[in-house]
Amino acid sequence: MDDEKLPLFTHLEELRRRILYCVIAIMCCSIPCYLLAGPILTFLSRSAGELVFISPHGAFIAHIKLAFFGGIFIAFPVLTWQIWSFIAIGLKRNERKYLSLYGVLSFLFFIIGAVFAYYLVLPIGMKFLLGFATDTLRPMVSVNKYISFVALLLFAFGLVFELPLIILFLTRIGVVTPETLEKNRKYAIVLTFVVAAVLTPPDVLTQILLAVPSLLLFEMSIWLSKLTSRRRREKLDSPIETEPTPTGIEE
Repeated sequence: MDDEKLPLFTHLEELRRRILYCVIAIMCCSIPCYLLAGPILTFLSRSAGELVFISPHGAFIAHIKLAFFGGIFIAFPVLTWQIWSFIAIGLKRNERKYLSLYGVLSFLFFIIGAVFAYYLVLPIGMKFLLGFATDTLRPMVSVNKYISFVALLLFAFGLVFELPLIILFLTRIGVVTPETLEKNRKYAIVLTFVVAAVLTPPDVLTQILLAVPSLLLFEMSIWLSKLTSRRRREKLDSPIETEPTPTGIEE
């Protein structure tokens, strides 16, 4: 595509097409997840132990949830590619050359966040929450509630770990500056804890475990933004080389 502006209808049609691709990818990836729901549930329930279902259709709904969330997780490379491809139509030609790299890094950062949540945050959170059990208060974790709990946690951390990449991209295209990020740091801290409270279960420990890495990632984003902004200014300020005058021709 060239750099000319496209009409709104074209953008909407492109958005519809990208959403359709995402839905197809999730559906295709959900099928093997449904067939492997048993091993997947065994893997996910290591931090919770024995799970129960409290309705006749509870186990079936659990399999459907596993298939759906697993489909999103496996199809995430396709989803990120569709998102960046849709963003590309609104960018200039020189701004689109890094989109393939951003697509790969988006998936990589998401996986790092999800792995961090599963192996560190989930065991700590479950130990804290189940630690309120007593001789007269026994925990019985519903399989449906647990799947939703784990899925929300993994996706929350996966998306939060995208923050440096998003800010780096916005800095590269000139939407944000390091000065703006530093000026609004105090608002970012408040917003981080609000988002952590919304995305995590209602316990302080899990909220802190999401908020602290988010703040560290924000500080990392500021550093990356400074580096990118400095390089961007150096490129804009560099003198443009002129072609040498042909021999024998006076200026």
